[in-house]
Amino acid sequence: MKIKRIYEDAEKSDGYRILIDRLWPRGVSKEKAHLDEWDKEIAPSTELRKWFGHVPERFEEFAKRYKEELIPKTDDLKRIRAIAKKQNLTLLYSAHDPKYNQAVVLLEILNEKD
Repeated sequence: MKIKRIYEDAEKSDGYRILIDRLWPRGVSKEKAHLDEWDKEIAPSTELRKWFGHVPERFEEFAKRYKEELIPKTDDLKRIRAIAKKQNLTLLYSAHDPKYNQAVVLLEILNEKD
C-alpha cells in the first residue's frame, strides 16, 4: 500500500487506485484520475476537514480525531485491506502537503493488524 497525490500521473505499479477525499479534486478529469474507486465515506468528515484546514500544527489532533471517525468503519477498512492483499493499492489524496493529510493517517490505520 502507498499514498500518492491524485495530481501525479497514474502508473501501472499503482494497482488499485482509491480516491479518499470527500470533494472531487479541482482540475482533475475523471479520465485522468484513472480511479478504481472513490470512497467518500472513508474520508474525514466535512467538519473535521474544515477544522484542520491543513494547518500542520493541528495535524496531531486531526489524526486523533480522524482515527476516532474511522472506528465504526471497520467493514470499509477490512475491504480495503483485502484489496491490498490481492494487489498493489494506492490511496489518492488532493492535499498539497505530503506529510500532513488524511492519507498518511489512513495508511497507518490500514497497516495495523486487524
